Amino acid sequence: ASEQAARMKKLQEQEKRQKVEFRKRMEQEVSQFIQATGEPRRRFQPMNKIERSILHDVAEVAGLTSFSFGDDEESRYVMVFKKEFAPSDEELDAYRRGEEWDPARAEERRRLRELAAQQEEAELERGPTPPGPPNDYKDKYRHLIGSDAAKAAARTMEANKAYGCVPVANKRDTRSIEEAMNEIRAKKRLRQAEDE
Repeated sequence: ASEQAARMKKLQEQEKRQKVEFRKRMEQEVSQFIQATGEPRRRFQPMNKIERSILHDVAEVAGLTSFSFGDDEESRYVMVFKKEFAPSDEELDAYRRGEEWDPARAEERRRLRELAAQQEEAELERGPTPPGPPNDYKDKYRHLIGSDAAKAAARTMEANKAYGCVPVANKRDTRSIEEAMNEIRAKKRLRQAEDE
């Protein structure tokens, strides 16, 4: 157990030394980046979580902005930006999607968004559209009902006697409802009188 504890202690000291060496190396790279005049951002190689946290700390101490990008733990990397060249939200979104930042394309997207906003504003100024369907149902079904034939058929339509449209003259019972009800009541009274 004491040998194992000694090995663990030795491994911990070795890891600590590696972290200190890594921090010194990152401090040197960050200072070189700060001194480089034509470089607004620098992308570092993919690294593990501990190394990324050390690099973020070094960048913060140096007064720089840093972000991590990448989907999985093996391909995640850090980008460091100078304060005067801080990234916009669109630039950060491009890096998060795994794309390279293209300022010309971003400008085109911004113009399209402004144009869409202007169109929406113009529609709001025009006022609400009147309620109702956008077109007439007759237009939709013109291929079925036609245009002139339907009007002609509507004008010449006659009642068909076979479907219950019978004129009053042809009906057998011409009494009113009151007369029919009075006759039913009279028959009912007569039946009751016979039963008694």
